[in-house]
Amino acid sequence: MGRSGATRETKDGEFLELVSSRTGQLYRSACLLTGGDTHQAEDLVQEALSRMYVLWRRTAWTGGRHRIDNPGAYAHTVMVRTFLAQRRRRSSTERPTGELPEPEGREADRTLRLTLLDALARLPAKDRAVLVLRYWEDRSVEETADVLRASSGAVRTRTTRALGRLRILLGDSLAELATH
Repeated sequence: MGRSGATRETKDGEFLELVSSRTGQLYRSACLLTGGDTHQAEDLVQEALSRMYVLWRRTAWTGGRHRIDNPGAYAHTVMVRTFLAQRRRRSSTERPTGELPEPEGREADRTLRLTLLDALARLPAKDRAVLVLRYWEDRSVEETADVLRASSGAVRTRTTRALGRLRILLGDSLAELATH
């Protein structure tokens, strides 16, 4: 096999390694972005990984390594941008519903989690995205700004407003659920 075949096999192998190590994290974030709709979350992860693969095959390699500095973070960025692009194209006000799968043995906080997911699902897509990036994925303001293609100030403002909207949606129910 020629030199390009070996490079293609190396690229494919590293991409499969990325997929196997990051799919779970991508799926959990996608579930939050889609408001707990597991089917839509699966589609979102698949779409993001498909886009990543096309980019992965085109991106130049140097010294036997891929030029994307942090492929895992970049996959999350592609997924969030895909989510936001889908939301912009969506013409209806349809609200998908569904439940985020719960791990075994965590029945005690199920109601709290479902209440939070429901409130998160009722937020606008960009508010949801900024909260998922900042608080679920624990990204900095600057990293979030880069993903959302916004300024750091815009991310701070959107975060504050999104948290305020979330507090209004949750009302007193969060304090009640957290104490049980």
